[in-house]
Amino acid sequence: MMVCAKDAQTGPIMIKKIRAWIRGMYDWTMKWADSPQSLLALFLIALVESSVFPIPPDVLLIAIVAANTHRWVSAALLCTAGSVVGAAVGYWIGMMAMPTIGQPIIDFYQAQGAWDRVEAMYRSDVGIWFLLAAAFTPIPFKVATIAAGATGMALGPFVVVSLIGRASRFFLVAIILRIFGAPVRAMIETHFDKFSLAFLVLLVAGFLVIRVM
Repeated sequence: MMVCAKDAQTGPIMIKKIRAWIRGMYDWTMKWADSPQSLLALFLIALVESSVFPIPPDVLLIAIVAANTHRWVSAALLCTAGSVVGAAVGYWIGMMAMPTIGQPIIDFYQAQGAWDRVEAMYRSDVGIWFLLAAAFTPIPFKVATIAAGATGMALGPFVVVSLIGRASRFFLVAIILRIFGAPVRAMIETHFDKFSLAFLVLLVAGFLVIRVM
């Protein structure tokens, strides 16, 4: 019973920490939206998210473009570039460092069963389509990039599909913010708790999609 009570408390605590992190990153970006630091942070978070980090870079992209809509192209480009570079890192982990780096990442997310199913897909004809879906949707992209390297997907198609999927996703977000920047920013700041909760739901849903495949 003590273990169950502890587990029941862990979930809400983690959710609060993640929501606080999202709020902090949003506030930091709004404060420094005109500085190079915000775009550098966007590039770096997009990079590590494609290989190891659990939080997608969209929250930073939204904050940057909402604060300065004229930066939508540069923000989307940097987000895409960072994500594709990170995808290459994930591919390298799968191809060259699976036992030492890749497997600990899988164990950290308790995703061995999901990993086995993803590997099976990559060894079939649908692997490239799963990569595209992961690049565009909330499905964790890091799982797709590491699996691509581990199963020996050709590097050329991997890079092209990653670029198409990531650019489509991030430019879509940036364009929406470019067109509806002020109203979207007002809505986000008024309903930030709901916004961050929806973000977390999408994040969890992405992991669940892999688990039930």
